[in-house]
Amino acid sequence: MNKDHLNTLFESLEGTFDVHETPTGHQKRFLDRLNVEKQEVKKENRWWKPLSIAASVMVLIGLGLTFLTRSDVTEADLASISPEMEQTQTFFTSTINKELETLKSFDAPETKALVDDALVQLEILEKQYQKLKIDLVKSGNDKRVIYAMISNFQNRIDLLEQVISTIEEVKNLNNTKDEITI
Repeated sequence: MNKDHLNTLFESLEGTFDVHETPTGHQKRFLDRLNVEKQEVKKENRWWKPLSIAASVMVLIGLGLTFLTRSDVTEADLASISPEMEQTQTFFTSTINKELETLKSFDAPETKALVDDALVQLEILEKQYQKLKIDLVKSGNDKRVIYAMISNFQNRIDLLEQVISTIEEVKNLNNTKDEITI
């Protein structure tokens, strides 16, 4: 059946086929035209590649800046809560810094162990404060965390005052021993 169908198709198209030979130079003209069109397409598309590279670079820069400037706050201190808390934090930090300078000014061999121990204790309190800063963000400025932060500052000041007081007592004892022996 397929052969009959093909045969009838070819019989119906007989005489309509182009059986003439192509004119001389036809192939050369065709290839020349094809090459000219390729060159025109290349000229038109020359700007496309650099433009796509520039667009890709801009997208990457935009994404990079987005991730770098992302405002995901992971920690906050007292100053970020209110102006009053900022003043409180400033007061505590300045007091702690003054007491720390006083502590470090005691540069005697008999007080070195006390000073070193106090600095270790201050470091522990500082680590606790860093955890509290993270907790403050997570809790949404919970008052209990704020009180814990203030308490941490107070503990640091108390520690420094106690160590300074102990060092002064040691110095006074050494001075009175020296006076008695003379």
